[in-house]
Amino acid sequence: MGDAPGMAAGEPPHRMIREIHEEPRAVQATLRECQGEISELTGELRLRRFGMIYLTGSGTSYHAGLAGQYVLSSLTGLMTSLIPASEFPLWIPPTLPKKALLIAISQSGESSDVLAAARAALERRAEVLAVTNTPDSSLMRLSRFTLLTHAEEERAVTATKSYTAQLAALFLLSLSLAEEARVRGDLEPLRESLFAAPRLMAEAIRSLEDSVRRTAEGHADKSSFFLLGSGPNYATALEGALKLKEACSVFAEGFATREFLHGPMQLADGRTPVFLISPPDEVDGSAGLLGSLRRFGSPVILVTEETAGGGGPPREAVCVPPGLSKVFSPLLYIVPLQLFAYYSSVARGLNPDRPEKLTKVVR
Repeated sequence: MGDAPGMAAGEPPHRMIREIHEEPRAVQATLRECQGEISELTGELRLRRFGMIYLTGSGTSYHAGLAGQYVLSSLTGLMTSLIPASEFPLWIPPTLPKKALLIAISQSGESSDVLAAARAALERRAEVLAVTNTPDSSLMRLSRFTLLTHAEEERAVTATKSYTAQLAALFLLSLSLAEEARVRGDLEPLRESLFAAPRLMAEAIRSLEDSVRRTAEGHADKSSFFLLGSGPNYATALEGALKLKEACSVFAEGFATREFLHGPMQLADGRTPVFLISPPDEVDGSAGLLGSLRRFGSPVILVTEETAGGGGPPREAVCVPPGLSKVFSPLLYIVPLQLFAYYSSVARGLNPDRPEKLTKVVR
């Protein structure tokens, strides 16, 4: 494949892989630039005493909202609810019983479903906080509060760096709200962990890219994948599956790990590779599931950390570097899945930047 127009010699031929490589910088910039505005924002949010926080988004932004909801609930104890943007006007009560805030997430700030969700919230006298990568977007103009991510322009339809920038902004906001409310003890170790994420992501890309490429090429004949994750990495399973659908035009489905036992396990066999996203404290508990998948002949790719032990690793394992708090681990665990989706797409002769049936902004 020849170089893309305007691309410097030696650069990777697709924007998707270039944008994966830009993720550590995007996350670092978002954490750095958002500190000041989040500090002011948390003070304003505390004064308003919201009794309910809704989150909404579509596609990748919905998955960022799911991980954000987990962290927000875990660190602050606030009542939260995530609703897909396209369903939000149908699911939200006509009259809200509590003072509510909607966190509306959209990379472009122009998604018609997210804009409709924001308008529905405003009609019910809720206030709106936009999390977007685009200044002066329609969503930003609708919202009382704005949290700008700093991923710079993202050109590939298959969103990567905008997702991790959204995670960084939502995680930092959650941490700041927890610090403001003083509902937990010393949060400084968590803050230090979050700000270590860019370094760990860069290390993961550097150390895993070649092995993940080989794994992707080894499964290029497969057309069905399952991805399993628990806790904050349920969102990682869903987002990883979405990247495979978008970039590779394959069937891929994400599940909460133990929900896979409630029916979908029937579909597991030698034709269905399974990604098991399992931080070190979950590896031993996954041993039974791993054994079952092996008996059914499913190729299992364990996504874990270098320190994980016990349970007997499967033939293929992808180990991210240790050091990130589990609550923030979606920032790190998504990286090998993005790399897999990219290299699987290339191995299939596809263009991962431009899935033929998709557009960057859904209007």
